[in-house]
Amino acid sequence: MKRQIIATDAAPAAIGTYSQAVRVGRTVYLSGQIPLDPATKQLVEGDVDAQIHQVLKNLRGVARAAGGDLEHFVKVNVYLTSLDDFALLNEVMAEYFETPYPARAAVGVAALPRGSRVEIDAVMVVPKKR
Repeated sequence: MKRQIIATDAAPAAIGTYSQAVRVGRTVYLSGQIPLDPATKQLVEGDVDAQIHQVLKNLRGVARAAGGDLEHFVKVNVYLTSLDDFALLNEVMAEYFETPYPARAAVGVAALPRGSRVEIDAVMVVPKKR
């Protein structure tokens, strides 16, 4: 199958050797997003709550550019620099996702790019065109 590279201004441009997302058939592999503001390319101001919101907004931008939305996510991987933020992560994600929720892993890590406290990547299956 042919792969399609997804790129959008609705999320920060890649800051390394990767694409924002790659689509193969109806499956889209979204690269990890950190809480960079797409306009300023800077980490958003505020606490981890603000960072989680920005990451999910960035993922939504990439998902929409690929022809889907957050509701089409089937797997999410979350990386937190403090697992003390796990309960807050669940609260914020509940604002963006409805049941049935995607499968998810959440792991604690020592550090993330640019001093971010959270990074999330995902796999999405785009609905068939009608």
